[in-house]
Amino acid sequence: MTLKLVIVGGGSSYTPEIIEGIIRRHDSFPVTEIVLVDIEMGKKKLEIIGNLLLRMIEQANKSIKLTWTFDREKALENADFVSTQIRVGGLDARAKDERIPLSHGFIGQETNGAGGIFKAFRTIPVLMKLAEDVHRICPDAWIINFTNPAGIVTEALLKHSAHKKVIGVCNIPYNMRHSTAEMLDASPEDVKIEFVGMNHFVFGKKVYVKGMDRTSEVLRILVDGLDYSPANIVNLGWSKEFIDSIQLLPNPYHQYYFQTKDVLEKDLKAYEEHGIRAEVVQQLEESLFDIYKNPELREKPKELEKRGGAFYSEVACSLMDSIYNNKEDIQTVNTLNNGAISDLPDDCVIEVNCVITKHGPKPLTVGPLPHTVKGIIYQMKAFEELVIRASITGNYNDAYTALVMNPLITDEKRSKVMLDELLEAHKTYLPQFFNSRGN
Repeated sequence: MTLKLVIVGGGSSYTPEIIEGIIRRHDSFPVTEIVLVDIEMGKKKLEIIGNLLLRMIEQANKSIKLTWTFDREKALENADFVSTQIRVGGLDARAKDERIPLSHGFIGQETNGAGGIFKAFRTIPVLMKLAEDVHRICPDAWIINFTNPAGIVTEALLKHSAHKKVIGVCNIPYNMRHSTAEMLDASPEDVKIEFVGMNHFVFGKKVYVKGMDRTSEVLRILVDGLDYSPANIVNLGWSKEFIDSIQLLPNPYHQYYFQTKDVLEKDLKAYEEHGIRAEVVQQLEESLFDIYKNPELREKPKELEKRGGAFYSEVACSLMDSIYNNKEDIQTVNTLNNGAISDLPDDCVIEVNCVITKHGPKPLTVGPLPHTVKGIIYQMKAFEELVIRASITGNYNDAYTALVMNPLITDEKRSKVMLDELLEAHKTYLPQFFNSRGN
């Protein structure tokens, strides 16, 4: 029996993490073949990663065939799972996503605001083509999407591609659960958080430890400055008034929306003094790949945890394991609403606790949106739909509308100036906008 995993974006610095997760679960999730796929521009990184993974597999004494290639269609033959972790345009594109909005006085962040919009514009057409290939070559395979903005990308694929076996994953709910467990001196396995919302805009509604409701205790501690932010976000803390009012656990990305002025001031100061996050990541990537080159290295190095997406293998690998074994356990993923949140459309993608089966995720009922955040979630979901529309149509007016309706922008004149500059900066990776009759 064979079990094949294809990792699209295999030259990513994160790949050792997912291989570590596969090795650790090999008894229950017996992968027999892994193929790393990347583009020729990433040849050097792909080879470094590939050789490190061969050493990791050999060290673990697992019978897993590992290869790497630029031929995606060949790689997809007989695949059971396809993991996506791509960055169209690389870190140079991310730097533009951060730097250009900051230069106009707006938040510059890779998955939120104008930067997140343009990451989606570049990414959705590429992954739509991947979904077409998967549906044609290995129609039974599950696409596990970790590519950001994960919720928007997942919704685009589920709504507009023929392939419906698509699930989005993110490490933020994982981080929130583990940090909550730490503050309550509990085991993460005993902590359950009821989530409501969307990717990077999800709230914790209830916290249970061994079935006991400890939400109030968590909210009290949160005011004292608990930090469950990933490495790429500096936590600014939350006021007592905010937590007492919304009675929900915000996630680290919410500071962009509810502490916009403070975050922008902090980011502008960092931008002027020592550059943007993308430049920090570029340096970190260089040092990571220097470490990966070491022929004596046979495991994932601790330094990888400094990357913002660290530990995502716990999410991605647990998900694949549960699908393969029909575990029917509960995990937090990005999938179609299908009535879980009663006042959102069934066909929109939300981040929600699901029972994971061999047929995919079955969302657990959340009920109506909390009244305190209902309006902003409606706005964010409508904004996401605008981004998806513009990504597919390549229409200038659709792109403009997506920017101007984003809560971090909402400036009808400066939106156009920023849109024009970002379109020009990313022209190479946005053919739909420059070949479209909509312009």
